[in-house]
Amino acid sequence: MLSSTWSACCTRNRPAALSIGDNRTDMIGYRPIYIQLIVVTLALTTVLLVSVLLGLTIGSSGDFGTAWQSLLGRGEPDATLEVIIWQLRWPRVVLAATVGASLALGGLVFQALLRNPLAEPYILGVSGGSAVGAILGILAGFGFFPGLALSAFAGSLAVLLLVLLLSARKAGSSDSLLLGGVMVNAFCGAIIMFLISISQSGQMHKIIFWLMGDLSAAGADSLPLLLGVLPCFVLIYILAQPLNLLLTGQDNAAAMGVNVRVVMPVLLLATSLMVSLTVCQSGLIGFVGLTIPHVLRLTIGPDHRILVPASILTGASYLVVCDLLARSLPAEGEMSVGIVTALIGAPLFIALLWRDRR
Repeated sequence: MLSSTWSACCTRNRPAALSIGDNRTDMIGYRPIYIQLIVVTLALTTVLLVSVLLGLTIGSSGDFGTAWQSLLGRGEPDATLEVIIWQLRWPRVVLAATVGASLALGGLVFQALLRNPLAEPYILGVSGGSAVGAILGILAGFGFFPGLALSAFAGSLAVLLLVLLLSARKAGSSDSLLLGGVMVNAFCGAIIMFLISISQSGQMHKIIFWLMGDLSAAGADSLPLLLGVLPCFVLIYILAQPLNLLLTGQDNAAAMGVNVRVVMPVLLLATSLMVSLTVCQSGLIGFVGLTIPHVLRLTIGPDHRILVPASILTGASYLVVCDLLARSLPAEGEMSVGIVTALIGAPLFIALLWRDRR
Protein backbone atom coordinates (compact mmCIF):
# COMPACT_ATOMS: atom_id res chain seq x y z
CA MET A 1 0.00 0.00 0.00
CA LEU A 2 1.01 3.64 0.41
CA SER A 3 3.54 2.78 3.10
CA SER A 4 5.50 0.64 0.65
CA THR A 5 5.59 3.47 -1.86
CA TRP A 6 6.73 5.87 0.85
CA SER A 7 9.46 3.51 2.01
CA ALA A 8 10.59 2.87 -1.54
CA CYS A 9 10.68 6.58 -2.24
CA CYS A 10 12.80 7.16 0.85
CA THR A 11 15.26 4.40 -0.03
CA ARG A 12 15.32 4.62 -3.82
CA ASN A 13 17.71 7.30 -5.06
CA ARG A 14 18.63 8.07 -1.47
CA PRO A 15 20.94 11.09 -1.46
CA ALA A 16 24.61 10.60 -0.88
CA ALA A 17 24.11 12.80 2.18
CA LEU A 18 23.03 9.61 3.91
CA SER A 19 26.59 8.46 3.55
CA ILE A 20 27.81 11.86 4.81
CA GLY A 21 29.58 12.88 1.64
CA ASP A 22 30.81 16.25 0.44
CA ASN A 23 27.85 18.62 0.04
CA ARG A 24 29.16 19.77 -3.31
CA THR A 25 28.93 16.26 -4.69
CA ASP A 26 25.75 15.03 -2.95
CA MET A 27 23.58 13.69 -5.70
CA ILE A 28 19.91 13.03 -6.36
CA GLY A 29 19.39 11.36 -9.65
CA TYR A 30 23.08 12.02 -10.48
CA ARG A 31 22.66 15.80 -10.39
CA PRO A 32 24.47 18.10 -7.92
CA ILE A 33 22.15 18.91 -5.03
CA TYR A 34 22.55 22.68 -5.26
CA ILE A 35 21.54 22.76 -8.93
CA GLN A 36 18.30 20.90 -8.27
CA LEU A 37 17.68 23.06 -5.19
CA ILE A 38 18.01 26.27 -7.21
CA VAL A 39 15.89 24.99 -10.10
CA VAL A 40 13.11 23.69 -7.86
CA THR A 41 13.08 26.82 -5.68
CA LEU A 42 12.93 29.19 -8.65
CA ALA A 43 10.18 27.20 -10.36
CA LEU A 44 8.01 26.94 -7.26
CA THR A 45 8.61 30.60 -6.35
CA THR A 46 7.29 31.56 -9.78
CA VAL A 47 4.20 29.42 -9.19
CA LEU A 48 3.67 31.10 -5.80
CA LEU A 49 3.95 34.58 -7.29
CA VAL A 50 1.39 33.71 -9.96
CA SER A 51 -0.93 32.29 -7.29
CA VAL A 52 -0.62 35.45 -5.20
CA LEU A 53 -1.36 37.67 -8.21
CA LEU A 54 -4.44 35.60 -9.01
CA GLY A 55 -5.56 35.80 -5.39
CA LEU A 56 -5.25 39.59 -5.45
CA THR A 57 -6.88 40.23 -8.83
CA ILE A 58 -9.73 37.71 -9.00
CA GLY A 59 -12.85 38.24 -6.95
CA SER A 60 -16.44 39.43 -6.96
CA SER A 61 -15.45 43.12 -7.03
CA GLY A 62 -13.94 44.32 -10.28
CA ASP A 63 -12.76 42.22 -13.19
CA PHE A 64 -9.25 40.82 -13.60
CA GLY A 65 -8.11 43.54 -15.99
CA THR A 66 -9.24 46.39 -13.75
CA ALA A 67 -7.63 44.84 -10.68
CA TRP A 68 -4.41 44.22 -12.60
CA GLN A 69 -4.26 47.84 -13.73
CA SER A 70 -4.83 48.92 -10.13
CA LEU A 71 -1.94 46.76 -8.93
CA LEU A 72 0.35 48.29 -11.56
CA GLY A 73 -0.82 51.81 -10.67
CA ARG A 74 -2.17 52.45 -14.15
CA GLY A 75 -5.49 53.81 -15.29
CA GLU A 76 -7.89 55.82 -13.19
CA PRO A 77 -7.48 55.16 -9.46
CA ASP A 78 -10.36 53.29 -7.88
CA ALA A 79 -10.27 53.88 -4.13
CA THR A 80 -12.84 51.18 -3.41
CA LEU A 81 -11.00 48.53 -5.41
CA GLU A 82 -7.68 49.45 -3.80
CA VAL A 83 -9.21 49.03 -0.35
CA ILE A 84 -10.57 45.62 -1.36
CA ILE A 85 -7.22 44.50 -2.76
CA TRP A 86 -4.91 45.72 0.00
CA GLN A 87 -7.10 45.58 3.10
CA LEU A 88 -9.22 42.50 2.35
CA ARG A 89 -7.54 40.29 -0.24
CA TRP A 90 -3.88 40.90 0.66
CA PRO A 91 -4.13 39.84 4.35
CA ARG A 92 -6.17 36.82 3.28
CA VAL A 93 -3.63 35.78 0.65
CA VAL A 94 -0.78 36.18 3.14
CA LEU A 95 -2.64 34.10 5.73
CA ALA A 96 -3.48 31.40 3.17
CA ALA A 97 0.13 31.20 1.99
CA THR A 98 1.50 31.02 5.54
CA VAL A 99 -1.02 28.40 6.67
CA GLY A 100 -0.47 26.28 3.55
CA ALA A 101 3.31 26.44 3.92
CA SER A 102 3.13 25.51 7.61
CA LEU A 103 0.74 22.59 7.10
CA ALA A 104 2.73 21.14 4.17
CA LEU A 105 6.03 21.47 6.04
CA GLY A 106 4.46 20.08 9.22
CA GLY A 107 3.24 17.00 7.38
CA LEU A 108 6.67 16.50 5.81
CA VAL A 109 8.48 16.65 9.15
CA PHE A 110 6.05 14.42 11.05
CA GLN A 111 6.05 11.79 8.29
CA ALA A 112 9.85 11.67 8.46
CA LEU A 113 10.20 11.76 12.25
CA LEU A 114 7.49 9.19 12.93
CA ARG A 115 8.35 7.17 9.78
CA ASN A 116 4.64 6.97 9.07
CA PRO A 117 3.28 7.94 5.62
CA LEU A 118 -0.13 8.75 7.13
CA ALA A 119 1.21 11.25 9.66
CA GLU A 120 -0.05 14.80 9.24
CA PRO A 121 0.40 18.14 11.04
CA TYR A 122 -2.36 17.44 13.58
CA ILE A 123 -0.99 14.04 14.61
CA LEU A 124 0.13 15.17 18.09
CA GLY A 125 -3.24 16.59 19.06
CA VAL A 126 -2.63 20.17 17.94
CA SER A 127 -5.95 20.23 16.08
CA GLY A 128 -7.99 18.97 19.01
CA GLY A 129 -6.42 21.35 21.51
CA SER A 130 -6.73 24.30 19.16
CA ALA A 131 -10.39 23.48 18.47
CA VAL A 132 -11.23 23.21 22.18
CA GLY A 133 -9.50 26.53 22.85
CA ALA A 134 -11.24 28.23 19.94
CA ILE A 135 -14.69 26.93 20.92
CA LEU A 136 -14.19 28.10 24.49
CA GLY A 137 -13.21 31.50 23.09
CA ILE A 138 -16.34 31.61 20.91
CA LEU A 139 -18.57 30.65 23.85
CA ALA A 140 -16.88 33.33 25.96
CA GLY A 141 -17.71 35.91 23.29
CA PHE A 142 -14.14 36.72 22.24
CA GLY A 143 -13.49 38.52 18.98
CA PHE A 144 -11.33 36.83 16.37
CA PHE A 145 -8.14 38.68 17.24
CA PRO A 146 -6.58 38.57 19.69
CA GLY A 147 -9.07 36.71 21.90
CA LEU A 148 -10.12 33.76 19.71
CA ALA A 149 -6.71 33.29 18.08
CA LEU A 150 -4.87 33.33 21.40
CA SER A 151 -7.35 30.98 23.10
CA ALA A 152 -6.93 28.49 20.22
CA PHE A 153 -3.15 28.85 20.43
CA ALA A 154 -3.18 28.25 24.20
CA GLY A 155 -5.31 25.13 23.73
CA SER A 156 -2.96 23.67 21.12
CA LEU A 157 0.13 24.31 23.24
CA ALA A 158 -1.51 22.78 26.33
CA VAL A 159 -2.35 19.60 24.41
CA LEU A 160 1.12 19.45 22.86
CA LEU A 161 2.78 19.63 26.27
CA LEU A 162 0.43 16.93 27.55
CA VAL A 163 1.34 14.58 24.68
CA LEU A 164 5.07 15.20 25.15
CA LEU A 165 4.76 14.52 28.88
CA LEU A 166 2.88 11.27 28.21
CA SER A 167 5.66 10.07 25.91
CA ALA A 168 8.55 11.39 28.03
CA ARG A 169 9.16 8.08 29.82
CA LYS A 170 9.90 6.42 26.49
CA ALA A 171 12.18 9.26 25.35
CA GLY A 172 9.68 10.51 22.78
CA SER A 173 9.47 7.25 20.85
CA SER A 174 7.38 7.26 17.69
CA ASP A 175 4.83 4.77 19.03
CA SER A 176 4.24 6.61 22.29
CA LEU A 177 3.90 9.94 20.49
CA LEU A 178 1.40 8.52 18.01
CA LEU A 179 -0.67 6.80 20.69
CA GLY A 180 -0.59 9.87 22.91
CA GLY A 181 -1.67 12.13 20.06
CA VAL A 182 -4.50 9.81 19.00
CA MET A 183 -5.85 9.45 22.54
CA VAL A 184 -5.65 13.16 23.33
CA ASN A 185 -7.31 14.01 20.01
CA ALA A 186 -10.13 11.57 20.79
CA PHE A 187 -10.60 13.12 24.23
CA CYS A 188 -10.63 16.63 22.72
CA GLY A 189 -13.21 15.40 20.19
CA ALA A 190 -15.51 14.41 23.03
CA ILE A 191 -15.07 17.84 24.65
CA ILE A 192 -15.83 19.52 21.30
CA MET A 193 -19.07 17.57 20.91
CA PHE A 194 -20.09 18.50 24.45
CA LEU A 195 -19.35 22.20 23.91
CA ILE A 196 -21.28 22.22 20.62
CA SER A 197 -24.26 20.58 22.33
CA ILE A 198 -24.49 23.38 24.91
CA SER A 199 -23.85 26.24 22.48
CA GLN A 200 -26.51 28.54 21.09
CA SER A 201 -27.54 28.44 17.44
CA GLY A 202 -25.60 31.56 16.46
CA GLN A 203 -22.47 30.32 18.19
CA MET A 204 -22.86 26.85 16.66
CA HIS A 205 -22.67 28.25 13.12
CA LYS A 206 -19.45 30.08 13.96
CA ILE A 207 -18.00 26.98 15.61
CA ILE A 208 -18.79 24.70 12.66
CA PHE A 209 -17.37 27.21 10.18
CA TRP A 210 -14.13 27.43 12.18
CA LEU A 211 -13.86 23.63 12.42
CA MET A 212 -14.09 23.38 8.62
CA GLY A 213 -11.32 25.93 8.07
CA ASP A 214 -11.98 29.62 7.57
CA LEU A 215 -9.70 32.37 6.26
CA SER A 216 -12.36 35.07 5.97
CA ALA A 217 -11.42 36.73 9.27
CA ALA A 218 -7.87 37.53 8.11
CA GLY A 219 -6.86 41.11 8.82
CA ALA A 220 -3.75 43.24 8.95
CA ASP A 221 -3.87 43.32 12.76
CA SER A 222 -3.62 39.53 13.05
CA LEU A 223 -0.76 38.99 10.59
CA PRO A 224 2.11 39.85 13.03
CA LEU A 225 1.29 36.64 14.90
CA LEU A 226 2.39 34.74 11.79
CA LEU A 227 5.95 36.09 12.06
CA GLY A 228 6.60 33.37 14.60
CA VAL A 229 6.55 30.72 11.86
CA LEU A 230 9.59 32.19 10.06
CA PRO A 231 12.14 31.07 12.70
CA CYS A 232 10.50 27.62 12.58
CA PHE A 233 10.99 27.49 8.79
CA VAL A 234 14.67 28.39 9.17
CA LEU A 235 15.28 25.95 12.02
CA ILE A 236 13.67 23.04 10.17
CA TYR A 237 15.72 23.77 7.05
CA ILE A 238 18.93 23.85 9.13
CA LEU A 239 18.00 20.41 10.48
CA ALA A 240 17.10 19.00 7.05
CA GLN A 241 20.30 16.94 6.90
CA PRO A 242 19.70 15.25 10.29
CA LEU A 243 16.13 14.68 9.12
CA ASN A 244 17.54 12.75 6.15
CA LEU A 245 19.56 10.59 8.48
CA LEU A 246 16.59 9.96 10.78
CA LEU A 247 14.85 8.25 7.86
CA THR A 248 17.23 5.35 8.37
CA GLY A 249 16.08 4.95 11.99
CA GLN A 250 17.08 6.56 15.26
CA ASP A 251 19.85 4.06 15.99
CA ASN A 252 21.44 4.47 12.56
CA ALA A 253 21.14 8.25 12.75
CA ALA A 254 22.81 8.29 16.16
CA ALA A 255 25.61 6.09 14.80
CA MET A 256 26.16 8.64 12.00
CA GLY A 257 26.53 11.52 14.44
CA VAL A 258 23.00 12.84 14.94
CA ASN A 259 22.15 13.81 18.52
CA VAL A 260 18.72 12.17 18.40
CA ARG A 261 17.76 13.21 21.94
CA VAL A 262 18.16 16.86 20.94
CA VAL A 263 17.19 16.91 17.26
CA MET A 264 13.88 15.04 17.58
CA PRO A 265 12.41 17.16 20.42
CA VAL A 266 13.55 20.36 18.71
CA LEU A 267 11.90 19.34 15.43
CA LEU A 268 8.72 18.22 17.20
CA LEU A 269 8.43 21.45 19.19
CA ALA A 270 9.28 23.72 16.24
CA THR A 271 6.82 21.97 13.94
CA SER A 272 4.01 21.87 16.49
CA LEU A 273 4.56 25.53 17.41
CA MET A 274 4.50 26.48 13.73
CA VAL A 275 1.26 24.58 13.12
CA SER A 276 -0.31 25.99 16.29
CA LEU A 277 0.46 29.58 15.27
CA THR A 278 -1.33 29.12 11.95
CA VAL A 279 -4.20 26.85 12.98
CA CYS A 280 -5.30 29.30 15.67
CA GLN A 281 -6.07 31.81 12.90
CA SER A 282 -7.34 29.55 10.14
CA GLY A 283 -9.25 26.76 11.82
CA LEU A 284 -8.75 23.12 10.85
CA ILE A 285 -7.79 22.64 7.20
CA GLY A 286 -7.24 19.04 6.17
CA PHE A 287 -5.29 17.12 3.52
CA VAL A 288 -2.67 19.84 2.87
CA GLY A 289 -0.07 18.27 5.14
CA LEU A 290 -1.03 14.77 4.07
CA THR A 291 -0.92 14.99 0.27
CA ILE A 292 1.63 17.71 -0.57
CA PRO A 293 4.66 15.87 0.94
CA HIS A 294 3.73 12.64 -0.89
CA VAL A 295 3.39 14.40 -4.24
CA LEU A 296 6.73 16.17 -3.77
CA ARG A 297 8.55 12.97 -2.78
CA LEU A 298 7.30 11.28 -5.92
CA THR A 299 8.33 14.19 -8.15
CA ILE A 300 11.59 15.58 -6.76
CA GLY A 301 12.95 12.80 -4.53
CA PRO A 302 13.44 12.17 -0.81
CA ASP A 303 16.16 14.69 0.12
CA HIS A 304 14.79 17.04 2.79
CA ARG A 305 17.26 19.78 1.85
CA ILE A 306 15.11 20.17 -1.25
CA LEU A 307 11.80 18.97 0.17
CA VAL A 308 11.71 21.56 2.97
CA PRO A 309 11.73 24.68 0.73
CA ALA A 310 9.62 22.83 -1.87
CA SER A 311 6.97 22.02 0.74
CA ILE A 312 6.88 25.62 1.95
CA LEU A 313 6.41 27.03 -1.54
CA THR A 314 4.04 24.34 -2.82
CA GLY A 315 1.85 24.40 0.28
CA ALA A 316 1.62 28.18 0.11
CA SER A 317 0.64 28.18 -3.57
CA TYR A 318 -1.83 25.34 -3.09
CA LEU A 319 -3.80 26.95 -0.28
CA VAL A 320 -3.85 30.37 -1.97
CA VAL A 321 -5.46 28.73 -5.02
CA CYS A 322 -7.86 26.70 -2.85
CA ASP A 323 -8.93 29.85 -1.00
CA LEU A 324 -9.44 31.62 -4.33
CA LEU A 325 -11.74 28.78 -5.40
CA ALA A 326 -13.55 28.86 -2.05
CA ARG A 327 -14.51 32.51 -2.44
CA SER A 328 -15.03 32.49 -6.21
CA LEU A 329 -17.03 29.32 -6.94
CA PRO A 330 -20.22 29.99 -4.91
CA ALA A 331 -22.69 32.32 -6.62
CA GLU A 332 -23.33 34.00 -3.28
CA GLY A 333 -21.06 34.22 -0.27
CA GLU A 334 -18.22 31.74 0.05
CA MET A 335 -17.50 28.23 1.27
CA SER A 336 -14.95 27.09 3.82
CA VAL A 337 -11.52 26.55 2.34
CA GLY A 338 -11.37 23.20 4.18
CA ILE A 339 -14.14 21.93 1.91
CA VAL A 340 -12.07 22.74 -1.19
CA THR A 341 -8.90 21.12 0.18
CA ALA A 342 -10.90 17.99 1.05
CA LEU A 343 -12.55 17.85 -2.38
CA ILE A 344 -9.13 18.06 -4.04
CA GLY A 345 -6.99 16.26 -1.48
CA ALA A 346 -9.12 13.16 -0.90
CA PRO A 347 -9.30 12.11 -4.60
CA LEU A 348 -5.60 12.91 -4.97
CA PHE A 349 -4.73 10.70 -2.02
CA ILE A 350 -6.93 7.91 -3.41
CA ALA A 351 -5.07 8.27 -6.72
CA LEU A 352 -1.77 7.83 -4.87
CA LEU A 353 -3.13 4.68 -3.24
CA TRP A 354 -4.33 3.37 -6.61
CA ARG A 355 -0.96 4.14 -8.18
CA ASP A 356 0.72 2.09 -5.46
CA ARG A 357 -1.40 -0.96 -6.36
CA ARG A 358 -0.21 -0.98 -9.95
